[in-house]
Amino acid sequence: MSAEAPRAVIADDERLMREQLRARLAEVWPELQIVAEAKNGQEAVDLVREHRPDLVFLDIRMPGMTGVEAAREIGDACHIVFITAYSEYAVEAFEQGAVDYVLKPAEPERLAQTVARVKKRLGAQPADLSSLLAQLAERLDLPGAAAPAASRQRLQWIQASMGQQIRMIPVAEVLFFTSDEKYTRVQTEGYEALIRKPIKELIDELDPEQFWQIHRATIVNIKAVAGITRDFRGRQLVQLRNHPEKLEVSRNYTHLFKQM
Repeated sequence: MSAEAPRAVIADDERLMREQLRARLAEVWPELQIVAEAKNGQEAVDLVREHRPDLVFLDIRMPGMTGVEAAREIGDACHIVFITAYSEYAVEAFEQGAVDYVLKPAEPERLAQTVARVKKRLGAQPADLSSLLAQLAERLDLPGAAAPAASRQRLQWIQASMGQQIRMIPVAEVLFFTSDEKYTRVQTEGYEALIRKPIKELIDELDPEQFWQIHRATIVNIKAVAGITRDFRGRQLVQLRNHPEKLEVSRNYTHLFKQM
């Protein structure tokens, strides 16, 4: 490793998250040089090969190649710090000590702890992460995992952009998701936010006991459903508790509500 100022790459598919992490790192580790930013795992791998940094901050879930897959490709080329919203069931794996993590959103106090640990490792050879990466893939239901569908850990938080801020939304508070061509709307009782993750990806990550797809563009939290009505055209409409909007149920999903 270089004896000069440490150098890093940041990889996250959310621009606001990259900007926030860069700003927070400038506060707690001012001598660190961010030499490049990546929007996905493949870019992260390419930029690590190009810039040969001391460490890389990798978002675990990115489109295409995930952070775990990128870490496999990067190997021992540099130290790795994962960026994650999955605090409940990923932290145990990270606590093995071979790699550190940043919880979204990156808070200065917690980030300072990460930085302190990473600084101690910079002078040593990066650890072999193969067994840890397999464990993370299984815990987070990422590609390369062997866990059966019944044992998957489901999505707990949604990272959404609200203006110039990033908000972490507990999935349990979401009333429904509905999408258009570019964005997916996340609706809670108090506010709405936009994400880029499409419905077809969300439905695979959400708990099927709590979230039902009722239309190709809509997923509803079944715990938020107050009842089902029909309009003058005979279409089923979902009524929600504590929210005035009604959601259309397409023909392919009307069977879900036969018992209601």
